[in-house]
Amino acid sequence: MTDPILQDRPDLDVTRVRHALKFRLLQVTRVQAVNPHLVRVTFTGDDLDDFVSASFDDHVKLFFPAPGETMPALPQAGPNGPEFDPSKPRPIARDFTPRRFDRAARELDIEFALHEAGPATAWAAQAAPGQQLGIGGPRGSFVIPTQFYWHLLIGDETALPAIARRLEELPEGTRVAALIEAADPSARIEFATRADLYVQWRYRNESEHPGGALLLALRETYLPDGDGYVWAAGEATLMRAVRKLLCDERGIDKKRIRASAYWKRGEQAVHETIDG
Repeated sequence: MTDPILQDRPDLDVTRVRHALKFRLLQVTRVQAVNPHLVRVTFTGDDLDDFVSASFDDHVKLFFPAPGETMPALPQAGPNGPEFDPSKPRPIARDFTPRRFDRAARELDIEFALHEAGPATAWAAQAAPGQQLGIGGPRGSFVIPTQFYWHLLIGDETALPAIARRLEELPEGTRVAALIEAADPSARIEFATRADLYVQWRYRNESEHPGGALLLALRETYLPDGDGYVWAAGEATLMRAVRKLLCDERGIDKKRIRASAYWKRGEQAVHETIDG
């Protein structure tokens, strides 16, 4: 179906933007508990002067200090990517979304979902002003136009920073729905947006099967006519099921879906795009 109000819309092709690889040493200035499951850490540093994040789902690599140390070991940017000192163990690193960047203040916010035990969760739980972390990237940005007739955002606690940033960036009156799975109601957050937003929260204890409540809600979610775009991120197995349901049952063109695994149950350091 073609909606006549969409005929003069801008080009809706997504674009990929590459950025020069750079590693930066940053210092913590503030730590704020957003809720019992989410911690916001604000970093600063002169190295942020040329930092760029062009998309709401960009990811940077965070480098954590080794146990017993206070300073992270950073690689160097080589012609084929990061180059590590072969005489030392590789630093622990994880991928995170740049939640907010203020160039004038040289401030970068990163939000940590405290969803599973691991080095990132352990560090975030004790983070304090004055501590230091290293970051690398982003290497590139996947820019999704805001001019789609409707948007659907799907995710769990790990996707909340990207979802919140996207909602802040969407123009006034944009039609957008968010479908979010969380541990319990204490994980809910309020979104600041000028968009026309409809939010559904689903909780893991609502179904005996992992992701069951979210998938049921997705089957029943109203999808308008016209060109739309779906963005989804969270646990790997659930996001694969989300993508399959959207394609097979809801008839969404796979080119209009961006699905990513931000983590995988039982594994560490998983971050990948889901294409099939």
